[in-house]
Amino acid sequence: MAGSNLKMLPLRFLCICTTLILFLNIEVHSVVADDVSGILCNEDLTSFLPALYSDSSRFTCRSLWNGYILRFFQSEDHVLTVVLSTEYMIGWVGMGFSKNGLMVNSSAMVGWVNNEGRARIKQYYLRGSKPSQVKPDEGNLNVTSSPIVAVHGATIYLAFQLKFAARLHTENILLAFGSKTPLHAHLSKHEARTSIIFDFSTGTASAANNFDGLKRNHGILGLIGWGMLLPTGAIIARYYKHRDPLWYYLHISIQFVGFIFGLAAVVAGKVLYGKLHANVKAHRGIGIFVLVLSILQILAFFIRPDKDSKFRKFWNWYHQWFGRFALFFGVLNIALGIQNGGAGSFWVAGYWVLVAVLLITVIILEVLLRIGMSRKTVGPPAFQMNPSE
Repeated sequence: MAGSNLKMLPLRFLCICTTLILFLNIEVHSVVADDVSGILCNEDLTSFLPALYSDSSRFTCRSLWNGYILRFFQSEDHVLTVVLSTEYMIGWVGMGFSKNGLMVNSSAMVGWVNNEGRARIKQYYLRGSKPSQVKPDEGNLNVTSSPIVAVHGATIYLAFQLKFAARLHTENILLAFGSKTPLHAHLSKHEARTSIIFDFSTGTASAANNFDGLKRNHGILGLIGWGMLLPTGAIIARYYKHRDPLWYYLHISIQFVGFIFGLAAVVAGKVLYGKLHANVKAHRGIGIFVLVLSILQILAFFIRPDKDSKFRKFWNWYHQWFGRFALFFGVLNIALGIQNGGAGSFWVAGYWVLVAVLLITVIILEVLLRIGMSRKTVGPPAFQMNPSE
């Protein structure tokens, strides 16, 4: 009975993985708010900000996201004056301007208070999604006056002026914060971020049409196809052959569905790459390689020789080794995709939990298979001694 329960692990694994991936897909959506209360917008800034940034009468004031308050004013010569405020204890706060709503290739103003209690603000160029690719004292923003950071009570204020070639209307704004104080002006990975479409002519905001959803769907399709279904089909083929012909129909059905999910992941990745032009050569190359191996596995179904054919052993080698390579590089590529996409620690931990469960399942079933093979090899004795003699 125990062995039977253990052999049901792959199917239980399939159900658990599906539930976990659906859970990982849950996303908390922020809401862009309307005007904040008069108390916040009518706050007197003159006691801690210079006159350039403290004349509340000329500012338009809006609440954006997670307690972020934006005060702004555009002059006739296309100078944008910004005072951004939010609750603050430690870490950094940033506001960026993006052409397409994405972090990569955008420029941002970031402020913080260092460990010595000194306020700092710098422009950053976001060359990539990794902290090492966020470059201080670089960017495309034309800062016209000395930016200022001030902390008043439990609120931090970032004040700066930017010169533009024309009057701003609809712009993609990035908002983010990190919980670690920058060391030598190097930013830690953000704890949370959002992209907002903001109309500086009307003061209205809406959620940006960024590609987080497409990235998430690309990752989920790859996880289901190459990370879950294809390994499950391989497990059934190796450890369930005593259930003939059930194992065969399960194997080809699961592998075909897994291939469809994997193909959809590649298509989504192609669309995503066309929009982002991200530098992910290794991830793209391995993904295409795994897709080719998967196609060869599908073709193997149509050229499968009879069991008595002299070519059957060569087909077995081809089918098994190409399948193993596809599974190995599929698992590797999912890990690369999670890293390249800047997924949170919850995604990383969740994926490696899936890998660990998969490995434990294989180990248990392999041990049971070896035990069963050894018992068949030993077999019953050729003759029995008569105990009465």
